[in-house]
Amino acid sequence: METNPNIQVLLDELGWLQEVIHNVISSYLEHEGERPYWEEIPMPVLENSDSYYATSVLEWNLTNIERLALALAMAPHIKPEVLDVFFGKNQIYDRLFTEFGGQVDKNHSGFLPTGQTLLFLGSALNPSYRLAIIKLFENTHVLIAEQVIELKNTDDGISKYNGVLGVSERWLTYFLTGEQPDFSLSADFPAQKITTHLDWEDVVLNDHVMEQVDEIKAWLEHSETLLEDWQLFKKLKPGYRTLFYGPPGTGKTLTVSLLGKISDRDVYRVDLSMVVSKYIGETEKNLSKIFDIAEHKNWILFFDEADALFGKRTASNSSNDRHANQQTSFLLQRIEDFPGVVILASNLKANMDEAFTRRFQSMIHFNMPAPTERYELWQKAFSGTCQLDPEIDVWNIAENYEIAGGAIINVLRYCALAAVRRNTTIVTKEELLEGIRKEFKKENKTIGVM
Repeated sequence: METNPNIQVLLDELGWLQEVIHNVISSYLEHEGERPYWEEIPMPVLENSDSYYATSVLEWNLTNIERLALALAMAPHIKPEVLDVFFGKNQIYDRLFTEFGGQVDKNHSGFLPTGQTLLFLGSALNPSYRLAIIKLFENTHVLIAEQVIELKNTDDGISKYNGVLGVSERWLTYFLTGEQPDFSLSADFPAQKITTHLDWEDVVLNDHVMEQVDEIKAWLEHSETLLEDWQLFKKLKPGYRTLFYGPPGTGKTLTVSLLGKISDRDVYRVDLSMVVSKYIGETEKNLSKIFDIAEHKNWILFFDEADALFGKRTASNSSNDRHANQQTSFLLQRIEDFPGVVILASNLKANMDEAFTRRFQSMIHFNMPAPTERYELWQKAFSGTCQLDPEIDVWNIAENYEIAGGAIINVLRYCALAAVRRNTTIVTKEELLEGIRKEFKKENKTIGVM
């Protein structure tokens, strides 16, 4: 039976890993016979392979140590028996070899490699490799930044290299099938991809706002030309930072989603509830996870309700104040160094720390829509199957009720449910006013009688 080429290339890589393991262990334990150093064992040739694994390894330009780390992390998932040799006992102490590292999990009877296992394989016979292996686990290394591999956390007082060396399920799935699932919201990645089915013609923004948004669209389209062909990289930072501010429902999130859609970039909204921590250093650590990954992607990062992270700094009167200011400085540096697009959203510009706003390329005020804009929003909202009774004076509604686009959509939802329960598609004036009343009630406002 012919083996799938994507699987075969991984089996070949693990075959090479198995040779390396037996070579190092035999040399380390001084078994009889001469053998070459492990790095002299030929790695599988990938240049002629169009498999997903080969394409990734060549794109990342991985060294033998880096390929060894990746193969070791994949082994328990594809060919766990390759690692059984590590169960050999030290005859002197009648126990497993400490230097081999590794763990055994209650749900997995095989050997789970750790950072120490990789350190042993790479440097037991050649200590000069130890530093290269340690650098492999830095946040800036492509395998860590892209979350291809990771070291699981260890308890306090235990070397971090005793953490299990794992491979991301996302990347393992990609190597096998070519399908790479989107990053999902989790403690390890506190951000979520957002999309929209709407298009620019569904957005109602005044001319001044749209003019500023067009500047961002131009950067998304032409930044590479400006930085590379025009060599403006010598004078301009590669990223773009902007602040959207204004009342809820005025189109900030929708505009961000559409900027991603028109530029074919993923938009990830950072979940600040999972990022901000009362513990010193944890907020920075949580944010680093996002920035480190996004730095290698062509993403737009969106910080909604950004006041929680980017609000005004306080006077340094206590250790907590000083920590908050250090946190702000860290954020400022990461955003300035980030090569992609960062968009912050806030209800009030005054809430934002000037240290950030000074460095923004633009600050766009999404104000409450004027009557003419509200009229257009009402027309667009009820332009489908669900429609307003022809007797309703839509202009009168738009003129008399100051309401944002997001709230108008909530009114549409209420009216559609009311209409469908009556087995019709036509919304009555009473239902429309009740929907508006519910939205006003959220802000403790009342509506007059028409």
